[in-house]
Amino acid sequence: MSIDSLRRSARASVSGLPQGFWWLWLSTLVNRTGAFVLTFLSLYLTVELGHSAWFAGLVVALHGLGGVAGSPLGGMLTDRWGRRPTMVSMHLAAAACAAALAVVTSAWSIALVVLLMGVATQAVRPSINATIADMVPAHDVRRAYSLNYWALNLGFAIASIGGGAAAFLGYRTLFVVDAVATLLCAVIVFLRLPETRPEAAVSAQGEPVVEEKVSMLTVLRDAPFRTLVLLNLLVCLVFTAPWIGLPLTMAGQGLSPSSYGVVIAVNGIVIVGFQLLVNKLTDKRSPVLLLTLSALLFAFGTGATALAGSPVAFAATVVVWTVGEMIHVPTNAAATALLAPEHARGRYQGVMGMSWAVAGFVAPIGAGAIVDGPGPDVLWAATTAIGVLAAVGYFTRLRKALSEESEKAVAPVAPATEDAAPSVLGTEDAAPSVPMAEGASSSSVSA
Repeated sequence: MSIDSLRRSARASVSGLPQGFWWLWLSTLVNRTGAFVLTFLSLYLTVELGHSAWFAGLVVALHGLGGVAGSPLGGMLTDRWGRRPTMVSMHLAAAACAAALAVVTSAWSIALVVLLMGVATQAVRPSINATIADMVPAHDVRRAYSLNYWALNLGFAIASIGGGAAAFLGYRTLFVVDAVATLLCAVIVFLRLPETRPEAAVSAQGEPVVEEKVSMLTVLRDAPFRTLVLLNLLVCLVFTAPWIGLPLTMAGQGLSPSSYGVVIAVNGIVIVGFQLLVNKLTDKRSPVLLLTLSALLFAFGTGATALAGSPVAFAATVVVWTVGEMIHVPTNAAATALLAPEHARGRYQGVMGMSWAVAGFVAPIGAGAIVDGPGPDVLWAATTAIGVLAAVGYFTRLRKALSEESEKAVAPVAPATEDAAPSVLGTEDAAPSVPMAEGASSSSVSA
């Protein structure tokens, strides 16, 4: 592929989206550029404060546990309170927690702050995903989620490099910078991002239409969506396992921690360097096929870890499951938006986010226990089996539901009258809707 064709692909990947999306994209980039807390928290607790590795692991796990509660909380607030108020308040709460870490010193105070930070950090994500679904035309939703996920990883890469270089300033300084970046993110959202929560529907006579009330229990009773959440949980377990199992496996083969650092850096490099190309190759594809493919890439990428014996071979396995990650994350978010009623997008995204948080809490514990017990080969055999099971589930259980919802999303809409309400983003910011090819999905494909 020539440089010109790559340039055209990149231009096509970023064109045609509303201005409001790019302010949201910028806020994600700024927020993640200052994401130092989790990156350096374990070192801060062990090296700076002298706590045990066990305590450091417990505190990091508390961040994930906070996310289990924060995701449905954020989903509820997103639908009831609004997208922008939820984002601003949760970003401010996360900034306050990051700043507090630079001040508190007692073990359990730190644990409490990290738990609350996990709640706030995860609570903001349903509002971000709902906003994207609100403002972006259905046929571009997956692409928008991919671009936002790219910003997240680009910012994290910058944070990792900058944080490592600036560590000589002290861990507390990094936490303050994290707080400032998160505060700036909240300011961008408050000043530049419009509220996108759909207005209450009205009948032809101009009377309000009573919409069905949606609770968390209602969301869980939605059979296709419940299946999507459970399958995503399986994929998340497979995706999270390498972050614990890979360094332990490499150490068991006598490889140094620096070798692991180089190998795992491949994950970020591939995402930052090739997300736009993956977007182009997967654009307008069936969400079921993409979810199936991503689950298989996770399965065989992690499973091949058992066969690797050198840093190059381990890096090759990371490339495989990273491609699966690049496909899965935005496709899953777009499929969630596809299945969710407009007035309940926050709750649906909140429940989906909870599956990520649960996996983030359970998988590290399970992976460590398996490596210490039966051994790493059993771990990688298990991730292969779970990934294949998820792939079969996507293909057999969700093909009909997602296809039907895709057809509804791209169904012709009656032309607007002169009295129709203007777009929430304004006519100059709205991306024009274009028809999709037959069989293409509104959510076809990363966060």
